[in-house]
Amino acid sequence: MTELRIELYKSAYLRDFVRLNSEWIQTFFHLESSDRVVLNDPEGYILKQGGQIFFAVNEQGRPVGCCALINHPSEECFELAKMAVSPHYQGKGVGRLLGEAALAYARGQGVKTVFLQGNTRMVASIVLYRKLGFKEVPISRAAYSRCNIMMELDL
Repeated sequence: MTELRIELYKSAYLRDFVRLNSEWIQTFFHLESSDRVVLNDPEGYILKQGGQIFFAVNEQGRPVGCCALINHPSEECFELAKMAVSPHYQGKGVGRLLGEAALAYARGQGVKTVFLQGNTRMVASIVLYRKLGFKEVPISRAAYSRCNIMMELDL
């Protein structure tokens, strides 16, 4: 695998965030209104609310993967969301790098819990989340109809 670096969101990466997420969602599911809210304004929905967006960037400076931490201040937790990796880079550890960066950031913010919404059809993702330490919990607060599994990690 080429050398990758993890970078935080910058406005130049907006199109890549939308492209990477739209690509995987439309390959396996369909864009929902909840997706559109986030993808239409990630700066307002994620960053201005105290969250963060991470990018795996290749040697040419092109983002090949991303994920977000969405702040849920009323619940004192973050949601790991919008993880997407370009098809050419899948299976090469990019998701793990992104997940580890996001969890390190959450720990640095003093957050005690990170949750995620997923779908068991995405087997590699579920395996990754388990490797990162997430455990399945009962589904609550699902924002997507495709969500059939919810996982949580106590930091």
